[in-house]
Amino acid sequence: MPARFAPGVQAQIDGAIRALRRGGIVAYPTDTVYGLGASMNIPRSVRRVFEVKSRPANMALPLLVADMSQIEALAREVRPVARTLIDSFMPGALTLVMPASRAVPEIVTAGGSTVALRIPDHPVPIALIRGTGVPLVGTSANASGLPSPLTAAGVRSQLGDRVDIVIDDGSSCPGTESTVVDVSGDIPVVLRQGAISMEGLRRVCGTILSGS
Repeated sequence: MPARFAPGVQAQIDGAIRALRRGGIVAYPTDTVYGLGASMNIPRSVRRVFEVKSRPANMALPLLVADMSQIEALAREVRPVARTLIDSFMPGALTLVMPASRAVPEIVTAGGSTVALRIPDHPVPIALIRGTGVPLVGTSANASGLPSPLTAAGVRSQLGDRVDIVIDDGSSCPGTESTVVDVSGDIPVVLRQGAISMEGLRRVCGTILSGS
């Protein structure tokens, strides 16, 4: 069942969906930190995300998806260990790096062969993905080198009016970024320590390496 929002928040979400469809970029709360997003399939929008963040063009962008069917469409292969981690920690603060399918635009992968995917445990990004029907760029809404903002005010102080819409639901994000695990090889490798601990990951999938 779709989430129900207060009227003011729903109006912001509706406006953000319209902006994303037109090629805009939006900032939105998540279950980790504020995200900065664009529709995956509009290259000029994705390019704006790089520009607004001053992010190097050779750094791939993660994607937020709404459900397992979108993961299966974007990943060339979903290995058994990836499915185990998805079943255990998604929706939630886990990002999985998997072999990218041809459905993922090259600008998102920065020319690489993998894509980072996450199902957020927050109704706002899910509503944006459902509303546009397109996976959402899910990078943090900060200028490169600065802390990831946890509030709408924090986004505005860093990015100003370079973002078309900043959704403000009146809350603050938890503040711990997602744990990133590469499951493109035979053994999972933690690329970034985050909200989900190594111990928690090992309890679910056994052998896992730390690459961070």
